Amino acid sequence: MNKITAIYVRSSLQKQENGHDAQKLSAKQYCARKNIKNSHFYEDFGITGTRSSRPSLNKLMRDCYDGKIEHIIVFSFSRFARSSKHLLEALETFNQLGIRFTSISEEIDTNTPIGKAMFVIISALSALERDILSERTKVGLIAARNRGKKLGRPKTRNSELINELSKRGYSQRKIAKLVGVSKTTVARELSGPKRVNSEFV
Repeated sequence: MNKITAIYVRSSLQKQENGHDAQKLSAKQYCARKNIKNSHFYEDFGITGTRSSRPSLNKLMRDCYDGKIEHIIVFSFSRFARSSKHLLEALETFNQLGIRFTSISEEIDTNTPIGKAMFVIISALSALERDILSERTKVGLIAARNRGKKLGRPKTRNSELINELSKRGYSQRKIAKLVGVSKTTVARELSGPKRVNSEFV
């Protein structure tokens, strides 16, 4: 199978057509400079960066897991990821699958030494962000308990992707590794009521 270069573009509002086209033009020019010919656009139009459902990005991720993609190009991190956590998880997934990732605006290419160094920096910042959030959450939980509030932990697992990979014949252990959750979480999702949620979209 000949793998392709996936170009992901996203615009937030329907009226941002020029911004959408500008991203595509920038990507085409980049591909021309780098002599990249076997490329395909994945486009989400009129979808905000915080949206929990992006059809084209979902399709891109499925194609990644199916081994169809060797390189992903985006105009900027903000067009692709909704948070540093989401970005890092995606980059870790691409690294596991051997997929190169390029952000044109940030001039980051994970195949270059600088790109690899940036990945380390992003990982460190994401870890710091998680630690700060964890600390704030603990403080908030203690305060809530002191107020007598009943607490519950919301489900945040990537249900849509877990179920999709299961349908494609992946083992629970492999799904857990690719999605970045425990095998128990995967088993719980596959044995429980079906939910529509995606960590990557």
